[in-house]
Amino acid sequence: MRSIGEMARDSGLGVSALRFYDRAGVLVPAWVDPVSGYRWYGPEQLEEARLLARLRRAGMPLADIRLVLAGWSSADTDLVRKLLQAHLRRLELGLSDARSEFSTLRALLEHRENPMTSLRTAAVRLTLSASELAAALDAVRFAASTDPELPMLGGVLLDIEDEALHVVATDRYRMAVAQTGATGNGGPRVQVIVPVPLADAMRALLSGEEPVQLAVDGDRVTLETGDRQAAGQCLDHDFPDYRRLVRLPTGRRALVDVPAFREAVETGPIRTSDARKQDGVTCDLSVLKVTDDGTVTICEDGDDDQSQVAVNREFLLHALSAGARDQLILEFGAPTAPIAIRRPDDEDTFSILMPVRLEN
Repeated sequence: MRSIGEMARDSGLGVSALRFYDRAGVLVPAWVDPVSGYRWYGPEQLEEARLLARLRRAGMPLADIRLVLAGWSSADTDLVRKLLQAHLRRLELGLSDARSEFSTLRALLEHRENPMTSLRTAAVRLTLSASELAAALDAVRFAASTDPELPMLGGVLLDIEDEALHVVATDRYRMAVAQTGATGNGGPRVQVIVPVPLADAMRALLSGEEPVQLAVDGDRVTLETGDRQAAGQCLDHDFPDYRRLVRLPTGRRALVDVPAFREAVETGPIRTSDARKQDGVTCDLSVLKVTDDGTVTICEDGDDDQSQVAVNREFLLHALSAGARDQLILEFGAPTAPIAIRRPDDEDTFSILMPVRLEN
């Protein structure tokens, strides 16, 4: 007999997933201790659990999975074969429909009229505080993408409008935004994407308190401080409209003590599964929830509270460091909504983390 933890380890299904499939009547333990409630699985159920994990990864509905498991060991496997073939046809039809829709979307995109003037054509020269610009770059750098398939995200956006400079980075799974004051912009809004190596070179110059000069001229950007400068070409892409992405519905806010919360995240329970990947890479998850007294806790694997939110643990730790405060505000919406991490004293500098859907 295997305990539920051993079954999770050997089958690739998480403990919470095994509990879910038990409640759903898909994979019921061979024996449940009437006193402790511990679940125990028979030797033959390991093959069923591995089969279940494969079928779920393939996206088969639970109703069909029940029949596949029921007929798997039968002498007549005709039903199982027909169910597998029917699901494969559904997947192929779905892919065909998706290809058709994407083809239409590409055609619409190619023919879409855009009367707006490019935000990368203007020239501007700004004066900024070196320390404030350094803090802004530090607040967003962790969120820049390294995905070669999305080169437009492989840099830091500098968005200049009126007397403010917004600094933004995103890799789709997280986004960070910071703002600093700027003087000298008397013209229209200007946006440029600074490649990450150039952004890092700029940050290396910002070691003092003196004002610095930031110049944008077409596709070239230059940062000058004293007799030193960092300059280079901007990325020839348009950044997504980040203002749309950060319009989150008001959620429940919780103030956390960052050192203590960081330790809880680093030492607390994690959930890991091949089914939980970002860009094909398995990630460890921290599952969070806000208790009734306003405390943010790290959920144990058996906690099935429907309000809990799972996030990439590494990304959460990065965001806590980038927050650069001993206290930060975590803002929770629905379990499927992003988590916002805000500074109590600076609402214009924040990061958001996309949730990761739990297997059950």
